[in-house]
Amino acid sequence: MKRVLAWLRIVGALAILGVLVRQLGSAAFLDGLARISTPGVLAALAIGLATTVFSAGRWQIVATRLGLRLSLRTAVADYYRALFLNGVLPAGVLGDVHRAVQHGRDSGDVPRGVRAVVLERTAGQIVLIASAVTVVLVSPDVVPGAFRGVVTVAGVVVVLAATAAPVVGRLFGGRWSHSRSKWRRGFAVTLADLRLGLFSRESWPGVGFLSVATLAGHLALFVVAARVAGVAAPVWQLVPLMVLALLAMGLPLNVGGFGPREGVCALLFGAAGLGAAQGVTVAVVYGVLTLVASLPGAGVLLFRSAAGVVAAPRMAAGTGIEPEMGMRS
Repeated sequence: MKRVLAWLRIVGALAILGVLVRQLGSAAFLDGLARISTPGVLAALAIGLATTVFSAGRWQIVATRLGLRLSLRTAVADYYRALFLNGVLPAGVLGDVHRAVQHGRDSGDVPRGVRAVVLERTAGQIVLIASAVTVVLVSPDVVPGAFRGVVTVAGVVVVLAATAAPVVGRLFGGRWSHSRSKWRRGFAVTLADLRLGLFSRESWPGVGFLSVATLAGHLALFVVAARVAGVAAPVWQLVPLMVLALLAMGLPLNVGGFGPREGVCALLFGAAGLGAAQGVTVAVVYGVLTLVASLPGAGVLLFRSAAGVVAAPRMAAGTGIEPEMGMRS
């Protein structure tokens, strides 16, 4: 089933890109690649550093509140690696999966390590959805009709979930924490971690601020991409479109991030009178700059892989086992 879903994601992304190429031609994609410049790359690296530090700080707060050890230095390095893997692997989430499991193993609690990453990313999505709802309320004219319904439903779901979580926690958390059913115990633990990681007084101010700062960084990179692509529209006109584009990027139908982003940007820029092809070009430039911003993660990956290769013979020597024998066994 997992393989089927993975292939559906890839096929879905390729289908979106195929429709865009058929309707708009390949020039919009190729123009985006041709416009990448040194100033744009440098801006992407600088903005990427800021957003990665903000995101890693958010993760550190959540993990610490859940009782897991995580230094900011380790969080930044792991986050960079996850961003790079998200960008080069299908589905766009495999880097986060690796980050969650690895930190859980290092901390001795894989389920809680996974929940820490899920909650950290959830905080970012809540802020993004809230921003999209604000766009719909403040600037409804720039939002196509189909998007208004999607954003409104997402906003209602977030409000209901945020309201229901504390109530459900009070009703069932304590009662189910000692249940014989592992599912009920797991549900109770998840509710407790949700309260500690996101909604406690010690967590939400820092998590909320860093989530807003991270979103601002992503929007800044989108503005850079628009300028590199040759779009001269004022920032106030671009930001609402970019908030909705970022929301669409959360759809699990992408190949290395490409797919829904290009389709949504084509639709939004076309509706705003900026040209559908221009929207695709901006999306392509943003995708490339996002990958550039994550390149330090490739360095982290290579460094740790090399360190593991060097450490393996030493560990084998310490146990008195030859490395070749250990590998054969």
